[in-house]
Amino acid sequence: MTRIDKNPSGAGSAVTVRGLVKHYGETKALDGVDLDVRAGTVMGVLGPNGAGKTTLVRILSTLLAADNGQATVAGYDVARQPRQLRRVIGLTGQYASVDEKLPGWENLYLIGRLLDLPRKEARIRADELLERFSLTDAAKRPASTYSGGMRRRLDLAASMIGRPQVLFLDEPTTGLDPRTRNEVWTEVKAMVGDGVTVLLTTQYMEEAEQLASELTVVDRGKVIAGGGIEELKARVGGRTLRVRPADPLQLRPLASWLDELGITGLATTVVDAERGSVLVPVLSDEQLTAVIGAVSARGITLTSLTTELPSLDEVFLSLTGHRASAPQDAQPAETREEVAV
Repeated sequence: MTRIDKNPSGAGSAVTVRGLVKHYGETKALDGVDLDVRAGTVMGVLGPNGAGKTTLVRILSTLLAADNGQATVAGYDVARQPRQLRRVIGLTGQYASVDEKLPGWENLYLIGRLLDLPRKEARIRADELLERFSLTDAAKRPASTYSGGMRRRLDLAASMIGRPQVLFLDEPTTGLDPRTRNEVWTEVKAMVGDGVTVLLTTQYMEEAEQLASELTVVDRGKVIAGGGIEELKARVGGRTLRVRPADPLQLRPLASWLDELGITGLATTVVDAERGSVLVPVLSDEQLTAVIGAVSARGITLTSLTTELPSLDEVFLSLTGHRASAPQDAQPAETREEVAV
C-alpha cells in the first residue's frame, strides 16, 4: 500500500486538489479547481447552488470520479487509493443517511463493524458518540422517530465512528432550527479541537464565520477567491466608519454636513438611529483621515468612532454577483446529474 506522506504541491495540507475537472454532458461542474486545506483547520467552501460544491465533496470522498486533475486526502490519492482513503475520512451530506428503521445505537454499531472495528470497540464507540451527541436517551429508538436535529446529530456521530482524520460536511445544517444549528457548530468545533480537519460547504455566512479559519469561494465550477475571512473582506474593500455623537439630535445634521463636504465621493452617509450613529463609507485612508478631521473641526463631541469591514454577505455578493441563499431550485442541474451517475 502506497501512502503519500508529503505532497510537493501542497506540503502540510490534509487535502490537496490540483486542476480538478468534472463534466455533466455539456456542463462543467468543476473547471480546474485548486484547493489546499491545512491539517487541523476548517476550510469553508462557499458558492451559490450549482457552483460545484457538492461535486467537489463527492469526488474527494470517493463517491464520484473526476474527469481530470489530481487530489490527495490525508496522504492518499483519491483516484488510486479509494479503499484506504475511506478508512480515514468521514462524510455528512445534506440529507440524513442513517437507516431509519434501525435504532440510533445499532446504526452506529453497524457502521463501526463495516469499518472493521472489533465488536467490543464498535460497542464502546457507539456508546461514546451517543453520549457526546446527547442521544443516549434515544439510543434504542428507531431513527425514524428522531427529530430533524437529532437525525443530523446522529449523522455526525456516524461520520465520526471511525475517528476520521478528515471530515467532509456538505451543508450540514440546512433546514435546522437555530438552536440545533448551534449544537452542530459546537460539535464541529470539538472535532477540530481533537485534531480533525474539516472541509465544510455552506451557504450560511454566519456558519462560515463561526467555523472556518479560511474560505474558498467557488462559482460556476471555478475558484474565484480564497483566504482568511478578514482577508477577503479587505480584498473587496469599502470600510465603513461608524461615528456616534454624544448628542443624538446631531445625527441627521452630521450626516447631511458630511455629504455636503463630498469627502466620500458619490457614496452617501447613512443614519443608524437605532444605534445612535452615522455610517460613513470610506474607500481610502485619506478619506478616513478627512472625515475624522472634519468631525473634529466641527467641534462635535463623540462617544465612539469605529471602522467596520464589509459583512461576509456583502463579500459573497461582490465576488459572485449572487446572494448566498439562492433558491433551492435555482440551479438544480448539479444535484440531478449527480444522482443519475
